[in-house]
Amino acid sequence: MPRALLFGLAGLLAGCTPVGDPQNIEPVSRGAGYQAQYRDPEPRQTGQPVLRSALMNAQKCLPWRGDGGGEAGKGGGLNTLALQGEKVSRNDIVDVRVGADADLTGRYVISRDGALKLPFLRPIPAQGRSVEEIEARLEQELLSSGLYETLPPLSVRIADFASVTVGVSGAVFEPHQVEIGGVSGDETDTERQLALGASTEARNLSAALRAVGGVRPDADISAVELRRNGQLHVIDMRGVFEGRNMVDVMLITGDTIFVPSRQCFQDDLMRPSPISPPGVSMFLSNLTQPAQHNANSAIGRDVREMPYGTRFLQAVVDSNCVGGAKTSSAHRSAALLSRNPETGVSVVIHRDIEAMLDRGDRDDYDPYILPGDALACYDSTVTNIAEVARVLGLVGVALALN
Repeated sequence: MPRALLFGLAGLLAGCTPVGDPQNIEPVSRGAGYQAQYRDPEPRQTGQPVLRSALMNAQKCLPWRGDGGGEAGKGGGLNTLALQGEKVSRNDIVDVRVGADADLTGRYVISRDGALKLPFLRPIPAQGRSVEEIEARLEQELLSSGLYETLPPLSVRIADFASVTVGVSGAVFEPHQVEIGGVSGDETDTERQLALGASTEARNLSAALRAVGGVRPDADISAVELRRNGQLHVIDMRGVFEGRNMVDVMLITGDTIFVPSRQCFQDDLMRPSPISPPGVSMFLSNLTQPAQHNANSAIGRDVREMPYGTRFLQAVVDSNCVGGAKTSSAHRSAALLSRNPETGVSVVIHRDIEAMLDRGDRDDYDPYILPGDALACYDSTVTNIAEVARVLGLVGVALALN
């Protein structure tokens, strides 16, 4: 019986040997991954710590296309002034008033082919046009049709904006075709619908970028491409991160948006903004034996919501993987499972938590959390030993019963 216990102990101790370093396809250990913060910590420096991760990330950046590089800087994009203002899209409701003419005055839905269709008149192209342009065309039709020799007072106003369908691709987290600007029936405001005018924010470019998960940290937001009716418009949206008014245009059905990449990780883009991810949904695996009081909120939870811009150590704290009694909680570790959004290749980053906390240059090795990341926490050395003792006790009881 003692020999059996000895064999059990030997087996457990063999299983307690340190886990090997994660194997990754990308050379993240030396800073060549999506974030330089993924790289392995260097030996401690005796002098002042040097923070180099942001510089290492920036060294791989292509020039801003909006500053003269690529198609945007060579005149390939049209002036964004043509996109400013309200533009009509199919299924919008417009209020048309033609003097005292009861036959023509009324509310009309822009048809599927993008035309405004009034009785006795030829269809008036409306898709992508302003109300002023539609008014001018209506004047021409009234005169050419012979219905009027002298034009009565005219008015075309947007009464209600419909949802639009646009395609978004490039350096965003979830590229796909999206529908934006719709209002569910239980949110309909009758008073606002009866009034002329409507809010356009739900159909803006920023709303489309949020709907596809937000721009990635490698996005070139100086040259966001918007294609409409075969024409290319290039939009500089850097103002959103620089405290300036950014260019935000209203979209219509059929627009396609492409966000180019600078092929580098930009630390400055890891902040909440109108075009950033609304937050991070992170999968987590808590400790084997979490604290029974301050960690109850995390027990049994699969996903944790975190602000965009959260770092690894912040996520570890938020997941209740640190703290407690120092004697029994030392030497915990955590593994971050992420995926390079440019290549789709996964990476695993393993960190000793206490060692990270003790480093003065911890920010250099503290990666940002990206949407869809996962965090696995490992118990302290004391907890591991206690688990070994508990299992040995169970083995001893089982052998005694035999």
